[in-house]
Amino acid sequence: MQVKMNVNGQAFDADITPRLNLADCIRHEMHLTGTHVACEHGVCGSCTVLVNGEAVRSCLMLAVQANGQTIVTVEGLSSDEELSALQASFRKHNALQCGFCTPGFITTAHALLTKEPYCDENRIREVLSGNLCRCTGYVPIVQAVLDARVAYQKVGAH
Repeated sequence: MQVKMNVNGQAFDADITPRLNLADCIRHEMHLTGTHVACEHGVCGSCTVLVNGEAVRSCLMLAVQANGQTIVTVEGLSSDEELSALQASFRKHNALQCGFCTPGFITTAHALLTKEPYCDENRIREVLSGNLCRCTGYVPIVQAVLDARVAYQKVGAH
């Protein structure tokens, strides 16, 4: 099936198998490997991307369902020159170790902070509870998101 979508600000047009999930399309057709695939059941959150600004488990969505949509992967949240405020905060707070789950946490947190830049720690924990990390524990991850709120609050103030 023919699909067309906007991915990280670039047009993507391809003929794909109807059963191809969005995660595999992103990784194998678009060659964007920041989106990770782990459980393939939507449980771990490693494959989370933004579809029209909403955090979505890309292993559970067929690529054909994304036809005509705007997709942002973790690569689309920063520029070639610098990390996003959220990514920099993860680095500052040592909120990653192996890094496998990090793209999913960052895209999920980005979706939250874009909509709720003044959210509190409990809300952050609630939203991130669907993402699993087996290395760091969640305290530095939550601290990184709390710290990054300021950047999102400034964006909303303009």
